[in-house]
Parts: sequence; C-alpha cells; structure tokens
Amino acid sequence: MLFEIEVSSELNSPFEFNRVFDLLSDPSPVRQVYTSNLVGQDTWCDVIGWDESGPCQAFAALSEDSGDGVILLLYGGQEGIRLKPSDSTDDWDLSNINQWGEPCLMLDKNTSYIE
Repeated sequence: MLFEIEVSSELNSPFEFNRVFDLLSDPSPVRQVYTSNLVGQDTWCDVIGWDESGPCQAFAALSEDSGDGVILLLYGGQEGIRLKPSDSTDDWDLSNINQWGEPCLMLDKNTSYIE
C-alpha cells in the first residue's frame, strides 16, 4: 500500500519532508520506541505524533525503502513526531529542550517498540 508522508517545518519538525512509502504491514499505534536520544545514545523514548493542534497518535509500520530494504517507519501528524526520554514526566511541550521533533523515523526493521 502506497502511503505519503508530508510534513511541514512548523514548530515541531526541523525540516519539511515529503515522501511516498510502500507499506508492507498495517500501521499500528506506538507510544515508545528504542532509538537514539539527543546525545546519540540508544534508549527507550516516548513518541507521539504532532499536528497543528498539538499531540496526536504516532504509528509504526514496516515499509519498503529503496536504499535500506525493509525498514520500520514511525510517523505521526502533519508536523511529524515528537520524542522524549521515557523516564521524563514532563508534559509534551515544543519549548522543552529535552524533547525533540522529527518528520518521521526510518529505523531498522527489528527496532523494538511498544504499542
């Protein structure tokens, strides 16, 4: 199934992103993922989608990627996804320096995540 991700570089995403992915699995909700944090260390991170009205659901799906083969695609709202360390109790906030935005994440297909 072809799926387009179009993210604007508003307040959350550091850059605009537009790409079509060939999804190999149905998207499933995701709330945590094991990925790199702001200093490049792999750790559990909370993840949400972000759109013009704030937090929304993030999703994960297997996808075909021409350069890497099969990947795990994490995506969210019109302004991408937002991450923070899973041990953080801070509310989601665009001005929080311990949180960061991405248009989406293209991860190894075996990356661990929690629905």
